[in-house]
Parts: sequence; C-alpha cells; structure tokens
Amino acid sequence: MLSLYVERGLTQRVTLQGKAAWIDGEDDGRGYGGRGPLELGLRYLAYQDARTAVSVYVGVIDAGRGRNAGYADPGVGGTDVEARVLAGRSFRVLQRPAFAEAQVARLARADLSAETRLDLTLGVEPTPDWLLMVQSYAGEADVGSRWVKLETSAVRRFGAWRIQAGWRFSLAGRAGPAEQGPALGLWRAF
Repeated sequence: MLSLYVERGLTQRVTLQGKAAWIDGEDDGRGYGGRGPLELGLRYLAYQDARTAVSVYVGVIDAGRGRNAGYADPGVGGTDVEARVLAGRSFRVLQRPAFAEAQVARLARADLSAETRLDLTLGVEPTPDWLLMVQSYAGEADVGSRWVKLETSAVRRFGAWRIQAGWRFSLAGRAGPAEQGPALGLWRAF
C-alpha cells in the first residue's frame, strides 16, 4: 500500500486531514488493486497546556477497490464515518524528549460491520535529529474480527523533511489477515 496523508491547520484549533491510498495485494491467491480508502475530516483541539493536548476528530471515508477492512473481501465497503478522540502528553526519559499518545475511534460503516479502534504511540528522541517510535493498532469489528498490530520505527530529521523506516506485524488477531512487512514514510513539515 502506498498512501498520502496530509493535514493543514485552518485555524489555531481546527485542522483539515486527508488521506488517499493505492493498494495492490493478494488474498487467498486472488489479486486485487486500485485506489484504497479516501478519507477527509476535521480535527478540533479541545484542550492544550504546555505538555498535554486533547482533540476530537470526525471524518468521512469512501471505500476503495482494495481491502477496506481486514475481515472483508477486497472491494467490499461503502461510505464510512469515523469519530475519534486523541490525547497526547510530552515528558522526558533519561533527560530526552518523549511523548505518549492514545486514540480511541468508532467507525460507523455503510456496507461493513462497525468497528472500535485503539491506537497507542510511544516516542522518544535520543538525539535532536532522531525519533524512535513504537505504535500499536488494535481493533474489533462488531462481527467479532479482532486485530493487534505493532510497528517499530525510526525517523531521521533533515530540516523540514523526515524519513521513517520501520517494521509492522500482526501480534494477534481473529478472522483477519496476518500482516508483516516494512513501513516506510517521507514527511514534510510546512
């Protein structure tokens, strides 16, 4: 999967988020490919102090031709609505900057089972140019499918650019695909 994620601040508290993807894969010997889910939404900063931030997000997702849910056949899906609460806190580990973030989401899906998700991130900057992260993506669909994926990665800073390299794999799950592979990212801050 190749994806593009963009966010742009509209005001001090409101951020526009968008995501598009291209997917090419195989499921039980049956190939699929094409545009992945297309997402557009708004995030509102509800609370912020020097070390903590809490936001709420609402977005609309248009299903793509690839796998729109780990427990469904490729191409199955419609228009979904996601509501999400995000909370993050910065702190120090061995005198180095660090952060932790938790996100809880509910997806109301048009042609698939609704889902509840929990995403957790822990990051630490061992040097000003490096960020190390561990991320967990967990969820459960109302039909009983469950998943827990783990991603470890390192991010190198080059001015306004960041390059991320890591590995994502399935830790546990039921009625869904086992995933494993590299995660690569290119970030641009503006």
